Amino acid sequence: MSPPPRRTALLVAAFDSQLKWCAGIRDELEARGFACRVVVPHTRSALSTEQIHDAGFEFVHYVSWPDLVSEAVASGVVVCALSGPMTRRLTIEVALASPRRHGPDPEPGPILVSGWVGIIIEKITAGYLDRAGTDVVAVNSAHDLAYFRTVGATLGLPMDNLVLSGLPFLSGTPSPARTGPITSVLFADQPTVPASPVERRHVYRRLIAYARAHPDRDVVLKPRHRPGEDTFHRMAHHPADLVADEDVPDNFRIDYSPIAQALPDVDLLLTMSSTACLEAIDHGCRVALVLDLGVNERYGNHVFLDSGLLRTFDQIIDDDIGSPDADWHGGYFGGRDRPANETIVDRVEALLASGVRPSHEVWESPYFRSALELGLATVDDTPRWMSRAWSRRVRRHGALVGTAAYGAALLLPPAVTVPVRRLRSRWQ
Repeated sequence: MSPPPRRTALLVAAFDSQLKWCAGIRDELEARGFACRVVVPHTRSALSTEQIHDAGFEFVHYVSWPDLVSEAVASGVVVCALSGPMTRRLTIEVALASPRRHGPDPEPGPILVSGWVGIIIEKITAGYLDRAGTDVVAVNSAHDLAYFRTVGATLGLPMDNLVLSGLPFLSGTPSPARTGPITSVLFADQPTVPASPVERRHVYRRLIAYARAHPDRDVVLKPRHRPGEDTFHRMAHHPADLVADEDVPDNFRIDYSPIAQALPDVDLLLTMSSTACLEAIDHGCRVALVLDLGVNERYGNHVFLDSGLLRTFDQIIDDDIGSPDADWHGGYFGGRDRPANETIVDRVEALLASGVRPSHEVWESPYFRSALELGLATVDDTPRWMSRAWSRRVRRHGALVGTAAYGAALLLPPAVTVPVRRLRSRWQ
């Protein structure tokens, strides 16, 4: 007789957006009696105390990658909010470490949950395939779901793991759009959109011009993070620096409060292409996606062409604000009567009760078996302070010899290093 399923959950994140994605799932798991532990792997990660608290957590545990894999194998549920490549790496290593792969095992192993922490701007195919080896792939929209099913069918991947949940920080029933006067405006900034300081300064100046045109409105610029903090997408030009020399009106300010706290009082949200637009719609805010720089993949606004929300600042200043296209809106909010976190945990509990793990069938597919062979060899686990060339030598020769070899390559001329490499290759 199989032992009862373990009601323990390991939630894995490395950045504040990933932690935010985990928060609602964690709350739902705990409400149903799961003991939850939140861990951050010692890979590329960055979480300040403020970011951890803003995401709704008191603390997180930092663990090495081998310890993460061990904890994952021993857990009942693993909620992985990491990037696609890191999710793929964890999936492969859990598959390799699972007792099921080494003989009869009465336990089916942990339930692996994955998803996307926001609107998918790029790498939609690669992102799905990176997550395809998990038991629950939480999908944000009906449009994404249809695409993933096409990709999975083409590659012969089982698709029982795809679950249309929506984003875990959205409700199941968005509030009606507000129709009263606009008195509060929030610009949701992004770390790398736009990337150049010239373009960013232009957008901020247009926002300041909006504030001057509407002195009766409170205009807030909400940076993605505070100066000195980090996110998954690193910001090179912080708005606090770029607007420092600007002559700003009294009704314009920069604020770092969590956006979820601000949205209930916001009448209009402005952004380039942030997932915050969905949160705003969920709260009943009007939304305008800034079009002044044009439509381009590097801005991420190409995925909003059918949203009905793209507007130039001239239109925004004139209060020519659009409304969400019904089909686009339905893709993210329609067809579901429960919040995403409930849908995800419902599926988790059903899998726990049945003992079925959709991931196991995926692992046996030709596509995933090829990933098992090459996946670990191609994982980039380079620490942030170590160059890739240095990391390659360490993996090949060990920490001491690899570091010495890297140092020699930097400090010694080719006339010395090339003959040494030739001699070493002959001895090996």
